[in-house]
Amino acid sequence: MTADSLSDDPTLSRLSAALGDLPKRGLPPVERWNPPYCGAIDIRIAADGTWHHNGSPIRRNKLVKLFSTILRREPDGRIVLVTPVESVGITVEDAVFVAVEMAVDGTGEARRIAFRTNVDELVSVDADHALRFEEGPDGALKPYLHVRGGLWALITRALTYDLVDLAEDRVIDGQPWLGLWAGGVFHRIAPASAA
Repeated sequence: MTADSLSDDPTLSRLSAALGDLPKRGLPPVERWNPPYCGAIDIRIAADGTWHHNGSPIRRNKLVKLFSTILRREPDGRIVLVTPVESVGITVEDAVFVAVEMAVDGTGEARRIAFRTNVDELVSVDADHALRFEEGPDGALKPYLHVRGGLWALITRALTYDLVDLAEDRVIDGQPWLGLWAGGVFHRIAPASAA
């Protein structure tokens, strides 16, 4: 996809223009914006975290990073790109982010874990940024990290193995669980009997 084809799309141009006036520090306050919904746009975030527009990957990382800051999950579960003047729906195959790098410090209850996402957002695992574990269609373990506002990052398969290496057993409400400590919270992976 060329830069020209992106700038030719009127919706993308409007979104970019609306973002141009925002302060450059921190994330925009998307939770406070209530613009009208203007329908869906042909943007798709693939399961591997690649953003696509009109079927082609968006190769401009700065644009992807910019748009990632205005993602919002609506109460009905729909994912939108939102500015102060409009919101547009997009398609997400799995999670809106992918956790691609992990740092671990300490052990047991004192352990701290932080991730870097594919859009260079840094997230420390804690009560507000929890880990959740699901079983994929192929039966493989799929861990996710809560990034913000109901938006999650799929943790890569390589990092999944690293997380599982940190797992330990703990009894919770009389039931043994396999899980791991991070940010002062025990994040459950699965009942120990199923592991």
